[in-house]
Amino acid sequence: MRARRPMKLSTREALNGYLFFSPGLIGFLVFMGFPIAFSLYLSFTSYNIYSAPKWIGLLNYKILFTQDSLFLKSLGNTLYYVAFSVPLSTVLGILVALLMNQKVWGIRAFRTIFFLPSVVSGVAVALLWQWILDGNFGLLNTFLSHFGIVGPGWLTDEAWSKPSMVLMNLWAVGGTMIVYLAGLQGVPRSLYEAATMDGAGRIRQFWNVTLPMLTPTIFFNVIMGVLGGFQVFIQAYIMTGGGPNNSTMFYALYLYNKAFKDLQMGYASAMAWVLLAITLVLTLVIFKTSTKWVYYEGSDQR
Repeated sequence: MRARRPMKLSTREALNGYLFFSPGLIGFLVFMGFPIAFSLYLSFTSYNIYSAPKWIGLLNYKILFTQDSLFLKSLGNTLYYVAFSVPLSTVLGILVALLMNQKVWGIRAFRTIFFLPSVVSGVAVALLWQWILDGNFGLLNTFLSHFGIVGPGWLTDEAWSKPSMVLMNLWAVGGTMIVYLAGLQGVPRSLYEAATMDGAGRIRQFWNVTLPMLTPTIFFNVIMGVLGGFQVFIQAYIMTGGGPNNSTMFYALYLYNKAFKDLQMGYASAMAWVLLAITLVLTLVIFKTSTKWVYYEGSDQR
């Protein structure tokens, strides 16, 4: 009987690596890969959960783009939210990070206070802001009444409903503030010392040193903000239900209604893939334009 040849060390290491990696791979394929592939299939079918999917080809996509006016309405609402919330949260996050980067007594406590709203449950935050923005006895309108100002119906007036959602989003700016704070603390002190020797004041140092060195962090937060903005759901679902007059009917909420209220799973799957295509295109555009404004230390390209 021939003796078994010993396994090579490199083969054994590779096998061990695959064994350690296999649980994560199997979990991804079962819980993410298969649902993603199945949703693509469902987007070409008519499926209501109770009966088997029926193949209808591109009909869901045709209805979506040519007959569904609420699809365009929800997409427009979402684009409005992204267009205002991302720039405002970027600017406010940088300003708060600059304040939290000062060396003063108790600064760690202030950082914690500013960061806490970003870790509170989304439903709890929505209920809190529903009370704050209530047009009759809400905290904000009560505060304005002390100055003789009659506050609007923040959640019941179509003109104010989307701005209210943007305002609410700024309350949790602490999450991006922490990332900007890490970026600020990574700027080499030697750059500020050189700028000071050249006669640059605080404002010039910010524009010529801080902001360029912070552009990779801004780039990251903008990408995450755009992706998160297109998935806004809890605020509208809890606070307005998409009203008034569908002014807060965001894309994710409309997709949810189609899937779990109307039970049009095939149609909702088509909407999900359209959303994927939109976010993918926007992300690629941001990546493409980043070479014009993002500065990486040690690189001459901006």
